[in-house]
Amino acid sequence: MSKSGGGRINTPTNQIRLTNVAVVRMKKGGKRFEIACYRNKVLSWRQKVEKDLDEVLQSETVFTNVSKGQVAKKEELMKCFGSDDQKKICLEILEKGELQVTDKERQANQESSVKEIACIVSEKCINPDTQTPYTVAMIESAMKDIHFSLNTKRNNKQQALQVIKQLQEVIPIQRAQMKINITIPAKEAKKLKEKVVPMMTVESENFDPDLNLVGLIDPGHYRTIEELIIGPTKGKAKIEVMSLKEIADAGSDALG
Repeated sequence: MSKSGGGRINTPTNQIRLTNVAVVRMKKGGKRFEIACYRNKVLSWRQKVEKDLDEVLQSETVFTNVSKGQVAKKEELMKCFGSDDQKKICLEILEKGELQVTDKERQANQESSVKEIACIVSEKCINPDTQTPYTVAMIESAMKDIHFSLNTKRNNKQQALQVIKQLQEVIPIQRAQMKINITIPAKEAKKLKEKVVPMMTVESENFDPDLNLVGLIDPGHYRTIEELIIGPTKGKAKIEVMSLKEIADAGSDALG
């Protein structure tokens, strides 16, 4: 008895197999439609950071089930979307659909957000008793003490502002900016100034003969600036804190 088809296994033409995908799902006309995207690209697209659609979509194909490789039929697309233009429908699902994530991915995203919030607080605040910034690890520890709970509907800057208020119940903390005076030897001045100035609001600048900069910084940038100027100048550059200026909370945009 001979085998027909030379022993080949035919894959149905309406099936496409993809691996390592992020799925965006949308229900329309009582039916479920899905698209296959690259991980970490969906949010970048929605935030207008990523603008190349090829970097977001694994395939310009509309599925009824990505994991099973089941492609939506043209009749279904026409009935539910009034079109069978795959790219156009993919864009609609990408904009309005729900990104499917695993429990492991969700946990990783939450941990990343908590870390970012702690970094924002560390950069913007000081311990008024010691007049020094808190480390990110110290802020994360204090956030655990207040049983901080992430709110996915608010952005990280808004939540950082709320965290500062809550942390005041367990540790001495206040928002502030440092007024600093930086002196850099003339030889390295131009090169190091380019690295330092983006972290400062410069109030005055003088060459006499060394570069002298006075301005405001977030407390969390103090150590970074110190490392940037001390090493390359073999300790000849100086940075000193002139004063600390407390900043009043002014709503959700105050951490900008």
